[in-house]
Amino acid sequence: MKPIFEYTKGMTDVPTHYCPGCTHGIAHRIIMEVLEEMGELGNTIGVAPIGCSVTAHEYMNVDMCEAAHGRAPAVASGIRRVHPDKVVFTYQGDGDLASIGTGEIVHAAVRGEKFSTFFINNGIYGMTGGQMAPTTLIGQKSTTSQDGRKKELNGMPVKMSEMLASIDGAAYVERVALDSPAHIRQAKKAVRRAFEIQKKGLGFTLVEFLSTCPTNWGLPPVKALEWVRNNVMAYYPLGVIKEPKEEEQA
Repeated sequence: MKPIFEYTKGMTDVPTHYCPGCTHGIAHRIIMEVLEEMGELGNTIGVAPIGCSVTAHEYMNVDMCEAAHGRAPAVASGIRRVHPDKVVFTYQGDGDLASIGTGEIVHAAVRGEKFSTFFINNGIYGMTGGQMAPTTLIGQKSTTSQDGRKKELNGMPVKMSEMLASIDGAAYVERVALDSPAHIRQAKKAVRRAFEIQKKGLGFTLVEFLSTCPTNWGLPPVKALEWVRNNVMAYYPLGVIKEPKEEEQA
């Protein structure tokens, strides 16, 4: 019998530590599937900092290294400059990338560093106790905003993709979601596009994944997916925010 499905060689065959309903596993899977399909598993180096994905190296079957909280872009910059023939990526959450590591990611984009960042935006600090993140929505409750985030007190949620897309060194920025099969297929296309642009040497690339955190949101997994569709996407619209200029692609 001809198999209709084969598990990607990009993922190790071990259980993950993620909570039920967490979409980190989906993001891991599609990134590794793309690398396998591109024939780059043995030519890739990933960088994971502190957060729920701190043990991503146990699941992603590529060379990986750990960075201090928020510092993955600095580490990836050094790796890509020393190994210009490698495919390099960072895998970062919103507390990591949009808070303690804001300066790192901004200046990596300013320099046009030729690596790809996969930004997991679940609107909350997952590993450290469910605190409000820079991306937490107005009115959304957390352990440090128990009455909901307030604009006058906390400011508006940061749209990192739009901010980074405004920087000349950023070549490609897209926001995707992991709430449905159709959106997951689009997310996989975005991952491939980011790696292809990286390999062309056109500059910094970023894919933002709108993701869930059922545990810290206090929602069942299905309701968490609905929250992404009905609330998160309204503030963080999906789509390509920046593409390389045609003359750069020629």
